[in-house]
Amino acid sequence: MDSNRISKIVHQALLERKLSDFYCTSESCKGWERNVVTQPLTVNKIVNAGAERISAGIGVGHELSDRELAGMIDHTLLKPDATIEEIETLCAEAKQFNFASVCVNPCHVTRCSYLLKGTKVKVCTVIGFPLGSNPTQIKRAEAENAINDGAEELDMVINVGWLKSGLYREVFEDIQQVVIPAKNKRVMVKVILETCLLTDEEIIKACVICKKAGASYVKTSTGFSKGGATVQAIELMKRVVGSTVGVKASGGIRTTEDARAMVEHGADRIGASASVKIVTGGEAGSRSGGY
Repeated sequence: MDSNRISKIVHQALLERKLSDFYCTSESCKGWERNVVTQPLTVNKIVNAGAERISAGIGVGHELSDRELAGMIDHTLLKPDATIEEIETLCAEAKQFNFASVCVNPCHVTRCSYLLKGTKVKVCTVIGFPLGSNPTQIKRAEAENAINDGAEELDMVINVGWLKSGLYREVFEDIQQVVIPAKNKRVMVKVILETCLLTDEEIIKACVICKKAGASYVKTSTGFSKGGATVQAIELMKRVVGSTVGVKASGGIRTTEDARAMVEHGADRIGASASVKIVTGGEAGSRSGGY
């Protein structure tokens, strides 16, 4: 990755954010921000490579029905002591509520693939989880094994230490080595940034690298660090990646209001263990853990 190019994009994204904060107060900017939803083709033309890649805005006030919200949720159970019974319950709930996917640890992928066969619910698993510090070749091997077991989506953790050290080429290759076998099998890759550990500038750099490496989504959190998703991080990530890369909010999302706030600020997918509670407004179904 070209450091000068990354610095230019960082400067422009931060400037755009400051201008938005200056000009947009209260309800004053909802009209233009709605263009992301109402004119997606126009927005796609605006978003292009380099410093000129700017998101026209973020969908605000977009009301979702419970069914629509459910279709954006990765029903998640990543705690280390998850039992087989809990995994089976997770899959049953995913089928009942039509969640986008179940997100589980790699050892459960085969079972979930069997339980969800013939449904629209996808099987998602994690790579380099939760620290992101595995060697690149191990991450690739994990990805290949998970795909062979039936995974249809991979949530990999970025190497935070490399990013903070300015090792952008290494970060790029780390992501790309997971993307390559995934794309060969039409498997989606989401990259977890662990935004609670990053500055705004580092979030921007990470998003640029993820997009260049071919990731399908950027994602806020593992749910196992010191913080989870925030609307500020979601908004910044969406501003940087535009409409060609998805944004997933995860970590600490417990209610319908939490989920809708994330969607209104640019999230395309929600990772949650309290998924049933989110879509019903009632008690959570399967046991939460980490999310």
